[in-house]
Amino acid sequence: MEITTEGDLMEKIVTLCKRRGFVFQSSEIYGGFNGFWDYGPYGVAMKKAIEQLWWSEMVEKRDNVVGLDSTIICHPKVWKASGHIDRFGDIMCDCRDCKARHRVDQMPDPKVCPVCGSTNLTPPREFNLMMKTYVGPVFDDEHVAYLRAETCQPIFVDFHLIRIATRMQLPFGIAQIGKSFRNEITPRMFTFRSREFSQMEMEFFCSEEQSMEWYRFWKEARYNYYRNLLEFREDEIQFHDHDKLAHYAKAAVDIEFKFPFGWGELEGIHHRGTWDMSRHQEFSCQNLEYFDPATGKKYLPTVVETSVGLDRTFLAVLSHAYDEQKAPTKKEGIDEDLRIVLHIPPRIAPVQVAVLPLSKKLNDKAAALQKDLWNFYRTELDLTGNIGKRYRRQDEIGTPYCVTYDFESDNDNAVTVRDRDSMEQERVSLSNLRAYLDKKVFGY
Repeated sequence: MEITTEGDLMEKIVTLCKRRGFVFQSSEIYGGFNGFWDYGPYGVAMKKAIEQLWWSEMVEKRDNVVGLDSTIICHPKVWKASGHIDRFGDIMCDCRDCKARHRVDQMPDPKVCPVCGSTNLTPPREFNLMMKTYVGPVFDDEHVAYLRAETCQPIFVDFHLIRIATRMQLPFGIAQIGKSFRNEITPRMFTFRSREFSQMEMEFFCSEEQSMEWYRFWKEARYNYYRNLLEFREDEIQFHDHDKLAHYAKAAVDIEFKFPFGWGELEGIHHRGTWDMSRHQEFSCQNLEYFDPATGKKYLPTVVETSVGLDRTFLAVLSHAYDEQKAPTKKEGIDEDLRIVLHIPPRIAPVQVAVLPLSKKLNDKAAALQKDLWNFYRTELDLTGNIGKRYRRQDEIGTPYCVTYDFESDNDNAVTVRDRDSMEQERVSLSNLRAYLDKKVFGY
């Protein structure tokens, strides 16, 4: 990879995302809206693929985890019970000279402005991160509500209803994917820290006696997910144990990824104890205890949480996948050609199979082939430009396999399949194409 600095890599990823339709800044024609991002055609395809992969591994392939899709706006008491209204914020200070605002915990020296070096700073003060709105026709304190700051709280609130409806017995988990909102003072690092983002969370309810065993189970399972399914290298991810634990927690660890700007949290695995359930039981005045038929005892469930940012996973995949390769070219005055390629795992690539007719005369037959394939893979029919340019375009969006329909295809009933990573080409019969691609894309 011919990339000189980590900052250079981040800039290249952002540029590629805009050029190839992965991610755009929200409301860009109006100058943009800081902390908000729109996912373009290829971006939303990959984002949904990551989402589906997580859901499949966490819910569909397990008999002890069920799903939920809750509202973005909950009763305000939910956030009072969780502590978000009173204690959810960042400690900030302002530089009186350059007017920059900083999170105190991220300043190298809390007494010195990292932008201009001034020591003329305001006293640190807390800024609440909850996004406030109003429900109803009157904008007053009685109609205040909040956009959810995390997707886990509705899971705790709906625990009893879900347990009864599904007849689940402990231990079992409830998973959810959805939008969350935080009024970040300084959103930064592309999609890493935004004001609107998607979370994929699972709360696993169990007895206190079993809780540490389940904590270790989910810690290992989630690490293996990144290594085996997202294909992250061992030197790209690491565990980071929390130095300080919340008063209700027994253990907490982050899975960190080495982003272009350094190590950053990708997912948290937390032993939350009975804190959340006890708070909602107190504030709702409802009995949320679980009756254990095996012991005949009632108790509040202990919770082990796995919480991952979908947008951060998306950025981690791009950071892992981005590559630049220099190849010789025959063009006069140019010694080498730059090939940009995204080595995205085939399961989550925005386009898994691209169909390329070698000539315009073959467009209809190539289109018919694409329609045969799109029931099984995410496909694209690429018609414009010479075959070399189309290969490069597909490389840049991470398409692992290009299928070329040529003039011989009618005679030998076969097509040429090009591998993105090796650039090797193989002649495959149309009757065997499905089996060939299934093995390549899904591994079976």
